[in-house]
Amino acid sequence: MKRILNNNLLNHYFVKYNIENIFDKNIVNYAQLHFYEKDEVILEAESELEYYYLLVDGKIKITYLFENGKSMLLKFYKEFNTIGDLEFLKNLPIRCNAEAIKDTYLIAIPSNILREKYINNLNFLHHLIESLSEKLNATINNSSYNFVYPLVNRLASYLVEHITDKNYIVLNSSFKEIAQFLGTTYRHLSRTLNELESKSIIKCEDKTIYILDEDKLRELSKNLYMQSL
Repeated sequence: MKRILNNNLLNHYFVKYNIENIFDKNIVNYAQLHFYEKDEVILEAESELEYYYLLVDGKIKITYLFENGKSMLLKFYKEFNTIGDLEFLKNLPIRCNAEAIKDTYLIAIPSNILREKYINNLNFLHHLIESLSEKLNATINNSSYNFVYPLVNRLASYLVEHITDKNYIVLNSSFKEIAQFLGTTYRHLSRTLNELESKSIIKCEDKTIYILDEDKLRELSKNLYMQSL
């Protein structure tokens, strides 16, 4: 982790995401800008929450570790999102690992400052409620779809979620990570991608997926929208 001493860049993110509206104008006196390189660990499970993080640029993955050493990918976060809200609110150790999967900037606010000065701030409390509600909704949504719908529908939904104005998608996550997110195995994911390709719905070239039949892909997605946050 590197602390970025660039007030202009910090102010840019403050303005872009209306950070002062979440807290107040004095929060700038305590906020720091942290930079994490790709694959660098941001938060480690069972450690104490030193900073409350606002993800302002980049992408991270959240992984839950089991007692037997295995792990499960829970979700991806992209800007704008918050990290550590549950741990802060319940005063718990960090529950999951958070890791940057691309170069990432976060606004870091010391947890002790929030507890001393903002625990009764209505704007901040509303922000916590909204953040936790969105995450709960996404978790229920994804867990339900993983349980009920076949992989071809979940995968189609995942691809639709990432469609832009262009006719292709460049995947920022590995196929192993996507398989974990969709609740399946790498092998099953590969077979399903081949199935969509054989039907001329998509075409795969490494981590670039060309959309050949967007209407059919959206039909298969059934408007599920696997939410990566």
